Amino acid sequence: MHIDPHTPVIIGVGQAGDRIDTPDYRAWSSVDLGSAATRAALDDTGAPATVAECVDVIAAVREMENMPHVPSPLGRSDNYPRSVARRVGMTPERALLEVVGGQSPQSLVTEHAEAIAAGEARCVLVVGAEATSTARYFADRDDRPDFGEEVGGQLDDRGPRFEDFIDMTMIRHRLTSMPVAYALAENARRRRLGTTVDEHRRAMGRLFAPFTEVAAANPFAASPVVRAVDELATITDANRVIAQPYPRLVVARDLVNVGSAIILTSVANASSMGIPRDRWVFLHGHTDLHEQALLARADIGASPAAAMATSGALDMAGVGVDDLATVDLYSCFPIPVFNVCDALGFDADAPTGLTVTGGLPFFGGPGHNYSSHAIVETVERLRARPGAFGLVVANGGIMSKTSVGVYSTTPAGWVPRADRRLQGRVDAEKSLSVAEFFTGPATLETYTVDHTKRGPIGVVVATTHDDHTRVAALSSDDALLAALESGDPFGAEVMIEAGEGANSARLV
Repeated sequence: MHIDPHTPVIIGVGQAGDRIDTPDYRAWSSVDLGSAATRAALDDTGAPATVAECVDVIAAVREMENMPHVPSPLGRSDNYPRSVARRVGMTPERALLEVVGGQSPQSLVTEHAEAIAAGEARCVLVVGAEATSTARYFADRDDRPDFGEEVGGQLDDRGPRFEDFIDMTMIRHRLTSMPVAYALAENARRRRLGTTVDEHRRAMGRLFAPFTEVAAANPFAASPVVRAVDELATITDANRVIAQPYPRLVVARDLVNVGSAIILTSVANASSMGIPRDRWVFLHGHTDLHEQALLARADIGASPAAAMATSGALDMAGVGVDDLATVDLYSCFPIPVFNVCDALGFDADAPTGLTVTGGLPFFGGPGHNYSSHAIVETVERLRARPGAFGLVVANGGIMSKTSVGVYSTTPAGWVPRADRRLQGRVDAEKSLSVAEFFTGPATLETYTVDHTKRGPIGVVVATTHDDHTRVAALSSDDALLAALESGDPFGAEVMIEAGEGANSARLV
């Protein structure tokens, strides 16, 4: 078949790791890891020198050390993408640093595939890495390495843009803690299903036990250990509750040392550079959608945007769930996986499974860069199965942003975005009003208990009696905490009182 020469295609992928518990541990920085992954991706193309010279854009996933209020005890680069470029001998015309969120890798691939199709870029490197394990290990040591770099140069820094999914009501009520925010959604789904906490923990264990098997076979996984359902679901000293209902083993593992890189160009450039056709992987379907604010969603335990984005990308590619050879659903917590499975009928027991890496609790959660590793693994598996299709669903915020890609070695021309139409459907979904401050009676809708070092703190979302406005509140009330820990407080009557910094709640 004839393919438009401007059609974007992935020609190289690579990963790098630096496990802190191995004999060859090198104490690499995030720049070192990103550079090693880039070299691997260049080698993967079969024409590393030629491709390196062609790269005119480096798009970097924002490192955790480059976030407001996040310490960088070992220092960091002032221009991450250009630090990587300097290491590997690239001289790109443009460097950019993406906004926060786990949607970033897939979103950057889609954005720059579109730029290549439009003739606005020749060859693009998408790169990301985290050395959070090394930063934690050396933070208070006298022999800590210095990761500071000053390279200067052009940088399109898009800023964190936390405001895309966090507001003052969330800040006041501990919802900037991802375990707390996701636990509210998890319990809202549990209420809808009518299951107990113990039943739900078993369900989370059944969902994630197969993920551990994939992680155990992945040389880049932070926790390559097969774990049974009981181990994941049972509360023990080694699997303590983080935020009700989450035990430690089902939440993203944030101490990792890994990097990844993806190289895209056009069919014309790939041909002129002599890239073998068996390296080419095409983006058949793609969608980027934003969800409504967490507290405004009609059902806090669901994300229609994630479901619409996934089905939209599959429709664009002309394939269904049963046509997929590989699947990777973003798994920082169980609820994003459950959400897509609920909506589209994915089966955790299907031969494809739901992850190609092992998932964020077991492969690891490298900041915003997890799905870049999922794309790398997907590309490698599809090359081994020419003509097969793979799906990557990337998630950012609190199921706030979803970016989806459908991949195959089968040639396919570039299809323009259909995001605007789908986003209109998301925006038209029913939403509730949210009160930042409120005093009066309300009905408890969902909740969690944040198990902090200073003791448990209840976090509740309730609906006011008069106009069904949503309100968030914190609680240290013994009676309410006991009801929350029981796992069945839904529908309880609570009294909300507006305070100086946050609302408080007590059981009526």
